[in-house]
Amino acid sequence: MVLTPRQLFLRHQAQTSDFPLLLEIERAEGVYMYGPDGRRYLDLISGIGVSNVGHRHPRVLAGIRAQLDKYLHLMVYGELVQAVPAQLAEAIHKTLPVHLDSVFFTNSGTEAIEGALKLAKRHTGRTELISCLNAYHGSTHGALSITGSEGFKNSFRPLLPDVRHIRHNELADLAFITERTAAVVIETVQGEAGVRVPSPGYLPALRARCTEVGALLILDEIQCGYGRTGTMWAFEQFGIEPDILVCAKGMGGGMPIGAFISSTEIMSGFKTNPILGHCTTFGGHPVSCAAALATLQVMQDERLAEGVAAKAERFRAQLRHPAIRAVRGRGLMMAVEFDSFAVLKPIIDHALKREGILTDWFLFCDNSLRLAPPLTISETEIDEACAALLRAIEHITRGGGGISDRAGQTN
Repeated sequence: MVLTPRQLFLRHQAQTSDFPLLLEIERAEGVYMYGPDGRRYLDLISGIGVSNVGHRHPRVLAGIRAQLDKYLHLMVYGELVQAVPAQLAEAIHKTLPVHLDSVFFTNSGTEAIEGALKLAKRHTGRTELISCLNAYHGSTHGALSITGSEGFKNSFRPLLPDVRHIRHNELADLAFITERTAAVVIETVQGEAGVRVPSPGYLPALRARCTEVGALLILDEIQCGYGRTGTMWAFEQFGIEPDILVCAKGMGGGMPIGAFISSTEIMSGFKTNPILGHCTTFGGHPVSCAAALATLQVMQDERLAEGVAAKAERFRAQLRHPAIRAVRGRGLMMAVEFDSFAVLKPIIDHALKREGILTDWFLFCDNSLRLAPPLTISETEIDEACAALLRAIEHITRGGGGISDRAGQTN
């Protein structure tokens, strides 16, 4: 008997919950995904902030194909001169403040966080790490240690020692940053907390406090970077610059890649005492770098970040309903808030099953619907998505459906 992909998925592929979405996709293009039956789904979450230039952008595919004809993996990170990773590092540097001139490529965002944490400890000689409550930085041990949710951490202790959590956007808590602190790690715009944008003075005050005590400021722009909030980097909107910048997700055009970026001076700490202070086998893989270079060129040539604010406003103008309590966000990183998960979850289910709209909630904010569509989404596609969401909201709030058996996370 030949098993179907669904059967194989459930029988042999490790699962992350007892309630996977189980939506089978055969192909994807632009803002749409297609099932084996040809049914079309409009993707409003971009693989959680990954497909910023849409699925299978032709220039990204061309970059991948060109690299396939040359070579794949050759050697562990940092030994051989390979044109595309070097070109990508230069292209990224050109988008950044001049001191952020050294790029270390990884395979994912959580790996980039791990590298950034090690780099901060190596440079400062300190051990304390500070992050925010309700922050999400990844699933590996170091990244999990600074994630601000005990519910995700308790089963995996002991984790890194000397980690402190502060409240996001609370100026009083900056006093906890001291001469013991190696680094403060913060999302420029919080993601899994339900898209929380800091008040205008908070990040400058944080930057000043880190400078005062000699702690490094690590900005996690894994979700909010790469044009998602309307500028190439979200920190550009807050008048600050980090010591270390972390990115991933949207940078690869759908291929796995991440990076942490700092000054040559700080990054040089990995070269001695010991040598190979940080290393990776597949980081900077030439095919992923080719995809990332094409992605960056697409974003720049098509000026995708410049169109984000108007597209976000188009969503906001249409997403009006008595059941919607608020629409938060910056650019195309948005959260649509409802009274509770009990209200939200049936809306998400109905939107997917009946309207062909893929959305989600947030790990630490389960009463809010996630909106993070590809930055390439058109006005017509925004109108289509909003009309479908409003139909789903109206259907559920008028008593057309109940809570599904797919569990949610608590705040």
